[in-house]
Amino acid sequence: MKNKLSGKVAVITGASGGIGYAMAKQLSQEGVRVYDLSLTVEKHEEIFKAYAVDVNNTAEIEKILEEIYAENGHVDIFVNNAGFGIAGAIEDAKPESIYKLVNTNLSAVIALSGVAIRFLKKSGGGRIINTCSVGGVLPLPFQATYSATKAGIEIFGRALANEVKPFNIKVTSILPGDTKTGFTQNRIIENGNANENYRKNVEKSIKKVEKDEQTGKGPERIGKAVVKILKKKNPPLRKTIGFWYKCAVLLSRIFPTKLINYILYKLYC
Repeated sequence: MKNKLSGKVAVITGASGGIGYAMAKQLSQEGVRVYDLSLTVEKHEEIFKAYAVDVNNTAEIEKILEEIYAENGHVDIFVNNAGFGIAGAIEDAKPESIYKLVNTNLSAVIALSGVAIRFLKKSGGGRIINTCSVGGVLPLPFQATYSATKAGIEIFGRALANEVKPFNIKVTSILPGDTKTGFTQNRIIENGNANENYRKNVEKSIKKVEKDEQTGKGPERIGKAVVKILKKKNPPLRKTIGFWYKCAVLLSRIFPTKLINYILYKLYC
C-alpha cells in the first residue's frame, strides 16, 4: 500500500524538542522531508533541517519558506507548534510577559498561517496543524493567559478552515493533555509579592500541573496521532489526544459551565 505522506514537505515551528520533535520524528519515518523553525537549532540532521528563527519574525520566516519552496517545488504541511507557558496570578503578571506570551502563542500562529497558505496554495493544497491544549477547553487558574491563547488558536483554526476550503487546504487543531516534556521546566513562574494571599493557591496549582505533566505519557503518541490525521482524506477540525482527556472535554460540553469551573477550582486552587 502506497504511503500517502512519502515525499511530502513539512515545516514545523518549535521542533527542537518535546511535542514538535516527536511530530518531526514520526513524519520523517513516514518519508516526509521536515524543516524546523525554532529559536535554537538542535543537531537532528537525520530527521530535519533546522533554521534558527523567532516565530514572531514573520518576514524572516516568509524568506525561509520561499527557500524551502524553491528547494522542493512544494510545501504540503505547516505545523504551528512553537509556544511557551507562564504561570502565576494575573494580578502579578508583568504586562511585557503577557504580550510576549500572546504574541508567541497566538499572534504568531495567525500571522504565520497567512504566510504558509500562500505556499500551500501554490503547491495545490495542503494541511495546517495547530497545537492547542486541553487547557484551552478546561481553562486553568493561574495559567489564564496561556489557556486563553490555546482557546484562541482553536477558534482561529475553525474560522480559517472555512476560508481555505476552496483551495484544498485543511486545518486541524490538536489538543494534547498533560505530556512529559521539557515544557514543564521551561514554564515561567510569576509569583510576586503584590498579593501574598495568592501564594499558597498558586503553589498548589503549579505543583499539581507539574506532577500531572511529569507523570503523563511522552510526546510520541502525539506524533503518531498527527501522522494519522495527515493520512485522513477528511481530517477532523479538532482532535483531543488521550482517552481520559477526550472524556473530560466531552463532559465539559455536557455539564453546566459553572459546575466545570467549580471542579477546576477544587482541583487547582
